[in-house]
Amino acid sequence: MTMNNTWKIYMLTLISFLVGTSQNVISGILDQVAVSIDVSLSAAGQLTTAFALATAIGTPIFIVATAKIDRRKQLLIALAIVLLGVISTLALPGFGFLMVSRAILGVGTGVFVVTAYAVAAKLAPPGRQGGAMSNISLGFSSSLVLGVPIGRVIASAYDWKVIFWGIGFFTLLGIFAVARAIPSMEGEKPIPLGKQLALLKNPKVTFALGMTLFVFIGYSVVNTYITPFLTSAIPISGGKVSTVLFALGIASLIWSKTGGFLADRLGTTRTLLCSMAVQFLSLALVSVVSGSAVGVIMLLMLWSISAWTFGPTQNFNLLSIAPEASGIMLSLNSTFVQLGFAAGAGIGGIVVGGSSILAICWIGAAAVAVAFFVNITSFGLTRRYQEKGDNVENRNKIYLRE
Repeated sequence: MTMNNTWKIYMLTLISFLVGTSQNVISGILDQVAVSIDVSLSAAGQLTTAFALATAIGTPIFIVATAKIDRRKQLLIALAIVLLGVISTLALPGFGFLMVSRAILGVGTGVFVVTAYAVAAKLAPPGRQGGAMSNISLGFSSSLVLGVPIGRVIASAYDWKVIFWGIGFFTLLGIFAVARAIPSMEGEKPIPLGKQLALLKNPKVTFALGMTLFVFIGYSVVNTYITPFLTSAIPISGGKVSTVLFALGIASLIWSKTGGFLADRLGTTRTLLCSMAVQFLSLALVSVVSGSAVGVIMLLMLWSISAWTFGPTQNFNLLSIAPEASGIMLSLNSTFVQLGFAAGAGIGGIVVGGSSILAICWIGAAAVAVAFFVNITSFGLTRRYQEKGDNVENRNKIYLRE
């Protein structure tokens, strides 16, 4: 039975890679999309905003509304939404329809990933649920390693819409695979949105999620416009862009798995502070070495490594703040990640449209600096609680009961 379920978990991992590619591939082909729909780079960057906002707002609402539905049906509905988004991307002309298509894809992707976590945990044997869920996360983050550079190669050789023909075809296969392979699973009692948001009354939780928001604003400002930035900052084009994107993806993947290791060795606080400090310095120094291909690429790899060290460490940090509400905290963190993506793409669009594209690194560095000081403030708040004998866990329980 265990072996039978193992391949089902890997199947969900592959589909997570697929839906992750539908989100991340835009950053690798943004310049080509902008040309094909006749809009500026800054306008095209708002496609990321539409996707992220739809994921952040639409996913929790949809999950609460359909919580009692059979999990397999929930996966199928999510994939059907993704397929609808792909079809509208291919069939409907113009920038406005493409924005709507990205929003549809955002909701479908968010619902699929959240549900896949729950299904993978139920399919895994006792004591192996964490590993099963990390596979889903690995599938999604792998879209940065393979999906983005492969998408760039395909778009350069053919047309960017060919990528979405492929995503649509494999999504259709995924629907059939889920329908045949995933067993029926009962839904769970929904957690009202009001109860989820109640934890934000705790200043410690609010500061921690604020740190997530600003770190991912900094990440999104740079990542959304990474392809046109590379071609502007250094003499690079064609297949070399794909190679750089692949290198950044590999760095992200390796260090997203190493963040937890560092947190165990250095402690959560030090790991988070080091991660943000390295992000700030690497982004700030990019403009200094602009024109040097080796220097820019090395600094961007350092930035990517430190950014993806932050993710798993922050999850651990949030679980330590509210262990009695782990599911709600991870859900809220995911929402703030997507809000960061949306805000970063929007801010980056304003910068690119009104200034030099090289300025995005300074904006990214500034956002990370804000996150750093939010973190410092948060730890000071915790010390004051401890001096007063106030227990954060008890505070969370009170907020959840209200």
